[in-house]
Amino acid sequence: MLDTSGHHIVYGALRDYLTGETLQDTDDERIRQQLARLLVEQLGYAPEELEPRLVITSEFNGNQVNSLIELCVRIKGKRLFILRYGPGSLVTRETAAIAAARILEPGYRIPLAVVSNGRDAELLETANGKVLATGMEAIPSRSQALVLWRGLSFEPYLDPIKREQALRILNLFDQETCCAGTQCSTETAAI
Repeated sequence: MLDTSGHHIVYGALRDYLTGETLQDTDDERIRQQLARLLVEQLGYAPEELEPRLVITSEFNGNQVNSLIELCVRIKGKRLFILRYGPGSLVTRETAAIAAARILEPGYRIPLAVVSNGRDAELLETANGKVLATGMEAIPSRSQALVLWRGLSFEPYLDPIKREQALRILNLFDQETCCAGTQCSTETAAI
């Protein structure tokens, strides 16, 4: 039986492709699982190079938001890119993805970000927000990532004002409002 009482339709439970943990089976989670499979089975990443479900917490004006980073790809010990999923338009996801990549890693700005709706994707350079490639083929394969890695800078992003600005962007862009016009619970929003 379907659970339709919350913000997302819950079909039951599914097993996470990377970790094996049990997650709620929603349309969005199915697409997240497909993206993880794509990275491993078609693009050549080892499962241990992928970090799933990372969270950045921000709070401004009493509004706490947990921003979900669906996947982070680590090559040669460095986080190379994050992948953020969201249904709908990719353009509306660019700013928050860039902000997240700038502050997720305390020691440096993650140089690339990918936004995807499961059917389309964009590869973004996080220093200036430039779109480097579009389409699902924009998600770099592991061999492409190794080539990219050599030419990228893993520079510190330590300016407290810029870090706060990025957190404010995440707080604003990632606040979820349920269909009923109220704020989603943290548990529901992260699904």
